[in-house]
Amino acid sequence: MTDNEARTEDQVGERVAGLLLAAGGGRRLGGRPKALLEHRGHPLVEHAVGVLRAAGCTRVHVVLGARAEDVRARAALDDCVLVDNPDWEQGMGSSLRAGLASLTGTGARAALVSLVDQPGIGARAMTRVRAGYRDEASLVSAAYAGVRGHPVLLGAAHWAGIAATATGDRGARAYLREHEAEIALVECGDVARPYDIDTEADLVHLE
Repeated sequence: MTDNEARTEDQVGERVAGLLLAAGGGRRLGGRPKALLEHRGHPLVEHAVGVLRAAGCTRVHVVLGARAEDVRARAALDDCVLVDNPDWEQGMGSSLRAGLASLTGTGARAALVSLVDQPGIGARAMTRVRAGYRDEASLVSAAYAGVRGHPVLLGAAHWAGIAATATGDRGARAYLREHEAEIALVECGDVARPYDIDTEADLVHLE
């Protein structure tokens, strides 16, 4: 990598912030917060932050909700901005709104949004989606066999519109459906597995 390429990479790292949604209470997991599930010897939230860092995000905001104090105590998140979502029980939409609001005024021009319960999506997929950033109007999404999934990159020009429509567990889904023609899809099916850790049966995916 040349010096100019390194400087460009650093600039993108500053412009594209990582936004990890990790507030869920794990209702179908007997009330065990997903952030505290163990994966590769660490809490899942810690693993997910490491993936965003490995993908080049120098700023990472983590939205916490269920048992937030326990997450703070047990996970090594010292270099992250921790965002408390008191409305986490209302669903992922409230966490997305809280996370985007926390990025306002930071200088970030886009958010690379990931979910704590998708450990099969690693740094290679995150890096591909992040590389799709062009400017504040960017909308980029991972795709799996052509079907849109996570992670997604949301340019700052879209944050207000997303926040206005992010309710329940829909997250940015409604907004992205309305702006589908603007989304750059990045195929990631060859480097990631987009399963969710939702039920006891899904715990087999954790290592």
